[in-house]
Amino acid sequence: MKTIIAVAALAMAAGAAHAAEGTVTYTVEQAFDDVVFGLENAVTGQGLVIDSVSHTGDMLERTRADVGSDVTIFLKADIFSFCSASLSRKVMEADPMNVQFCPYDIFVLQFPDSPDQTTIGYRQYPEGPMKEVEALLDSIAREAAGLD
Repeated sequence: MKTIIAVAALAMAAGAAHAAEGTVTYTVEQAFDDVVFGLENAVTGQGLVIDSVSHTGDMLERTRADVGSDVTIFLKADIFSFCSASLSRKVMEADPMNVQFCPYDIFVLQFPDSPDQTTIGYRQYPEGPMKEVEALLDSIAREAAGLD
């Protein structure tokens, strides 16, 4: 048991995946733009197209004073949305309610207290067919972060 705990602690210290409240993240010491470039290449490398990019960090910063806040949450935060026709068909044929998970999102964040680090991640999916989508997202996120 001590070995398992030691290995888990070592993995976390090395920037491995962290799963918290339904989210998997990887934090690396890379520039935000480098991780975004890696993400764009990883998505297109899978034969997929990024449908949209939500510039959530910019929106939150732009509206900060309007909502009465003086807190900067992110230096940068973007959410990339994309889908896979073949994988989406597969998971929706298994359960049509899996439509609620499409498109799939990967976020890239940079926090004010750690400007030399960038976090990339995605939300976890329920057991069953959606785990195949989650595996795809993990592969893309790891490639983008230079962990593969």
